Amino acid sequence: MAEVIRMPRMSDTMTEGVLVEWHKKVGDKVKPGDLLAEVETDKATMELESYNEGTILYLGVDKGKSVQVEGILAVIGKEGEDYKTALENTKIAPVIEQKATVAPTPKAEIVEQQIVSLPAGAKEIRMPLLSDTMTEGKIIAWNKKVGDVVKADDALADVETDKATMEIVGYEDGTLLYIGVEAGNAAKINEIIAIVGKAETDVSAYVAAEKAGQSAVSSTPSPSAVQEVSASLEPTTHNSPLPTDQKIKASPLAKKLAADKGINLAQVNGSGDGGRITKKDVDGFAPSVLNSPSSMTTAPTKLSTFNPQLSMENHTDYPLTQMRKVIARRLGESKFSAPHFYLTMEINMDNAISSRVSMNEVSPIKISFNDMIIKASAMALRKHPDVNSSWMEDFVRQNHHIHIGSAVAMPEGLIVPVIRFADIKTLSQIAADANELYTKAKEKKLQPNEFSGNTFTISNLGMMGIEEFTAIINPPDSAILAVGAISEKVIKKGDGFAVTNVMKLTLSCDHRSVDGAVGAAFLQTLKKYLENPVTMLV
Repeated sequence: MAEVIRMPRMSDTMTEGVLVEWHKKVGDKVKPGDLLAEVETDKATMELESYNEGTILYLGVDKGKSVQVEGILAVIGKEGEDYKTALENTKIAPVIEQKATVAPTPKAEIVEQQIVSLPAGAKEIRMPLLSDTMTEGKIIAWNKKVGDVVKADDALADVETDKATMEIVGYEDGTLLYIGVEAGNAAKINEIIAIVGKAETDVSAYVAAEKAGQSAVSSTPSPSAVQEVSASLEPTTHNSPLPTDQKIKASPLAKKLAADKGINLAQVNGSGDGGRITKKDVDGFAPSVLNSPSSMTTAPTKLSTFNPQLSMENHTDYPLTQMRKVIARRLGESKFSAPHFYLTMEINMDNAISSRVSMNEVSPIKISFNDMIIKASAMALRKHPDVNSSWMEDFVRQNHHIHIGSAVAMPEGLIVPVIRFADIKTLSQIAADANELYTKAKEKKLQPNEFSGNTFTISNLGMMGIEEFTAIINPPDSAILAVGAISEKVIKKGDGFAVTNVMKLTLSCDHRSVDGAVGAAFLQTLKKYLENPVTMLV
């Protein structure tokens, strides 16, 4: 029977995906694990792999076009099978359910399917809730296949959220009997992704009943999703270059790790089936040293003659990535729904500079100026709890705990690791936590509890030479602190002049929950802590 392949939800903020490239065409044979297409989401460009075996009967979206989550991408079935029946079934599924409430015989059959029980000794593995905002998780790769013997502590699969990639442990001993979600697709929270039990246990009846129950409640795709693809497709131009390792056999997680570490997969020897490169191969890769200075030498070129065409006005339009769309939408919502106001204060950093030198002489870990700002902000929030609040539409929530988010810029976007209970931690503890979180963020190894739950956020561009800026509030916080660079300033001192070190802080506040006087009082307290750091140690 033909199977419909739908657009999976690959992150919790994804609403649609752009079909970057089809790797199969109508008539091609596919098997589980084959790469069908590349899909651009709001977070990244990811691979869509097949879980079905058969022939591509239908492609439902052109290359370069977007399709809504759950929209129809393709149909896979037996060669020569009529795929239109599968498409029509997606339309009439709700009608069948409606008629079943009237006709007693079909209803009885459906009920009988729903009460099929799982065979004795078999255990379901369901998609766990990995963060308080997670609704789905994307299976990056399966580390086990059907028929493999697994232990309770084996990592069955790698799952990607919008912030981190984590392993799913089955916590069951036995044989992997069933895999319910193909690699590259998303599974909803509590959805069955695998079944483990005694070898040769038949779970097909239970799986069929489970699928029947899910199909009855699946949403109906939009009419445009079932339109046939035109026989001739217009060529589209992609502005982003294709990766050099596109044709190399490697697991999605291995490709992602290699990209993060700047490793060329062409230089990695794969240990998997057919030379397939795995995560283990990338982790253990040691690059060889290439000595070819002669190849780097180029002959000097003569200055070319003036070409009038080079002076012509021109431009290039680049399509928005899914990530950029989401950034624009979410920051727009924050900026235009929360009435921002801004308070700027100049801080004398002379004492902070000398105190930091003294503290680093005895601290087991190097303390940065940003660590001092985190500590000072947390202590100031303790004295001004109104700033440590969240606007909840019908009420204002005043948080009794203080979790400071520290924004980190990455090539893919912005992420905010959270230093929890910063007000009761020492400067050394804050420095250790911050260093660990920043390293994890750059390696994309942050866990959900490490980038969520902030009650106040700090954005520091001082290390990039920015003297002063305003930041957009990071919901659900009521305020965000923008930190500028420390710079020298000439001031009048006595009968002459002196040079002092100053730093500008700008507090962005949500006027719905924080008033101007409240924000100003917070900055005054913060100023006292930073200008006399010894007060933070008592």
